Amino acid sequence: MKKIYPILSLIALFFVTLTPVFAQFPMVGVPTTAIQSPKGNVKISGILIDSSSLKAVEYASIALYKLSNGQAVDGTVSDEKGKFSFSKIEAGEYKVLISFLGYQTKTIDKLNFTKGQEFDLGAIKLNPVVKNLDEVTITGSVDLIEEKVDRLVYNAEKDITAKGGDATDVLRKVPMLTVDLDGNVSLRGSQNIKVLINNKPSTIMASSVADAMKQIPADQIKTVEVITSPSAKYDAEGSAGIINITTKKNSLQGVNLNVDGGVGNRGSILSLNGNYRKGKAGFTLGGFGRANYNTVTKSSLEQSSTTQGLTTTVRQTGDGYSQGLFGQYNLGFDYDLAKNQSITAGARYGVRNMSFQQDFLTQLFSNGLETGTSSRNVDSKNLSGTLDMNLDYVHTYKPQQEWSISTLYSRNDLTNNFDADLLNESGTLAGRQRNDNNNLNQEFTVQTDYQTPIKRNQMLEFGGKGIFREVNSDYRFLIAGPSGEFNTDFNQPAGALTYHQNIAAGYTSYTYTTKKRYTFKGGLRYEHTMIDASTQENGVIGIGDYGILVPSFNASKTFKGTTVKLAYNRRIQRPGLQQLNPNFNSANQQNITVGNPELRPELTNNYELTLSKTIKKTFVTSSFFVRTTNNAILQVTKPSDTLAGAVITTYENIGHQQTYGSNIFSNVALTSKINVGIFLNVLYSTLDGQITNANGILESRKNSGFNISGGMFGQAQFKKGWGVQAFGFMQGSQVQLQGRQGGFGFYTLGVKKDFKDKKASLGLAAENFLGNSFNIHTELNSPQFNQVSDVYLYNRGFRLTFSYKIGKMSAMEMPRKKGKSVNNDDIKTDGQNSGGSVPGGGQQNRQ
Repeated sequence: MKKIYPILSLIALFFVTLTPVFAQFPMVGVPTTAIQSPKGNVKISGILIDSSSLKAVEYASIALYKLSNGQAVDGTVSDEKGKFSFSKIEAGEYKVLISFLGYQTKTIDKLNFTKGQEFDLGAIKLNPVVKNLDEVTITGSVDLIEEKVDRLVYNAEKDITAKGGDATDVLRKVPMLTVDLDGNVSLRGSQNIKVLINNKPSTIMASSVADAMKQIPADQIKTVEVITSPSAKYDAEGSAGIINITTKKNSLQGVNLNVDGGVGNRGSILSLNGNYRKGKAGFTLGGFGRANYNTVTKSSLEQSSTTQGLTTTVRQTGDGYSQGLFGQYNLGFDYDLAKNQSITAGARYGVRNMSFQQDFLTQLFSNGLETGTSSRNVDSKNLSGTLDMNLDYVHTYKPQQEWSISTLYSRNDLTNNFDADLLNESGTLAGRQRNDNNNLNQEFTVQTDYQTPIKRNQMLEFGGKGIFREVNSDYRFLIAGPSGEFNTDFNQPAGALTYHQNIAAGYTSYTYTTKKRYTFKGGLRYEHTMIDASTQENGVIGIGDYGILVPSFNASKTFKGTTVKLAYNRRIQRPGLQQLNPNFNSANQQNITVGNPELRPELTNNYELTLSKTIKKTFVTSSFFVRTTNNAILQVTKPSDTLAGAVITTYENIGHQQTYGSNIFSNVALTSKINVGIFLNVLYSTLDGQITNANGILESRKNSGFNISGGMFGQAQFKKGWGVQAFGFMQGSQVQLQGRQGGFGFYTLGVKKDFKDKKASLGLAAENFLGNSFNIHTELNSPQFNQVSDVYLYNRGFRLTFSYKIGKMSAMEMPRKKGKSVNNDDIKTDGQNSGGSVPGGGQQNRQ
């Protein structure tokens, strides 16, 4: 905690310097595209009241239209007493249009004003919209994929094939994203991203995004939002961008309970989610359990390495089986302190219990002669318990003018252990090994934000943030004879890592919209990182503190149905827990992985051009981008200097990475009930740097090539509640620093039937059902080693799903205060480098 005080001082100083801004830009109207200023001397006024409660209606929108040409002349909003007024209006005939969420739109027509007139419209009553959900018929539908001004949105709740799966199944279908078969997520070919859940970070992501995705049930995901050019409001972390997963929420009055479940040949799920809302208060309580089973993997490996003039060749085959239990439980609360003030609080606990059984048969050859055969049976455990707790407050002064303060505490207890039985050539037990690796990652975050409009076409935002993070990892190796007790293995590294990382940040952002609807948004963010790290065996790690100034710029213009967007931003990528952890993971003694606690952050510059256009029933969007990264954190593989034939994979800041790419997406509405789409991702990556080889000599490495992926999807709704959906995807091979990783395909088909006005549903989904397995072929090489591996995945799957809604809710659609929350977008995941691995094909959140 010794570095907390400098952070708090920096945040305090930041706000002291910006205090005059509050006085300079007081509570003013909504920023929007400028309307031509009126030039007359007519004055119009009025007051809005609720027709049932007779209370003032604040923040309603009032627009003034000229009857002669139907054009908007002026616009305003009602104040906290419901009052509004227009001035400097020319004489003539007008109409007034009044609208607000939760009320019926009201029009006052044929108003005739003479010069110099002061006209009082008096008390205008607005009728609330009261709905009983059982009596409402919804005839429209939301598109599966939407392109918005600041993001791409995948509406997962429209995906009928995902029910019974997890978040991995959903992300595969999001344009611009790819997800490999281990669940590692890439955005535009880079795994350097930040994943948020409901605009909030979680320590569960720090250890492994792939594992975290398995804990989120697919049928609880509402949307997946992808933003590739974050503004200064966002943390500077995430070289490629930010992904926000929003889950389903219910803020209506009443009580309800949703039951969802599914059973299949490779997994089952059951979830219960309840909501209760009465007046100003709302509660949510939910939980789900998921089981994965019958997951079989077969592999083959051939690698050769040369150390000290001796060439050793390894030929290995493996049979694997995995199973897992996942659970997540959440409790939420929100309360309106006043019409313009609200608080939200929540707690979420997640648990993961995964086990892997792997049997390896290994043959060793020295200079072409076989030197021995061994068998190794490994039982690995991946266990975790994650707790997230938040408390947030927001005060809205006027529309678009608000101040918020948010706090978050997050903790993740993670265990990665394995036990191995060593068998001799006759199959009898020759010895045993054990690796114990316990990790604790916890952090506390506090942030505050303020935004205010300036006139009608400008917006100013600024804020500050402090993150206090601590990572601990304890690891040791034990050995035993066939029947003896475990003892410390002094030939293997053991010890502990303590890693304190504290971050102080401040930002300011400015948005300007011209009369011709050009929109410009620029910002600056400064982050100062303080690191205090040490290992038990080597003492203090001299990484040192560092600061970074992060600029961002976005511009957009719509003309003749085409939207053009230009963007630039600079990003920083700090290393994640798995990349830092110095524990030697030797579950497979021929392929060892180890982290590097001396990693420094990488810096990335992003340039992007996006074109979007709607042509009748067809929507097309194309993005072209350039990404340059210095000090890139990449996986590096080297021969072991102690274990014959083995290679060790670690992480290093190797040098420079440059990527040029294009994403193309098209959606066609064939009818109001049938949609089809296609997407294509084409990237060209160049990676170069210097690697220290097994002999301690620097060697230059460079690799480049294309990464191509694409897919198609279609969905249709029929009469009597029937629906069908199909999806297919192909991923080409991926370029890496030392070779290429093989590609693969993925496809699903699902059908669903709704019953009783959609209170119940029954569905059947199938994936990869035309083949028994597919192969991922990977080749890595360097002057000291060559490796060829094949992994055969057996993932043909079928799922039967069901859902049922209990309870009856009705709603007075009164406006609710939007909540604020902490987002920590600042940790690099445990992914590799530019290679991602299946897809798919993405609102702006808080930083």
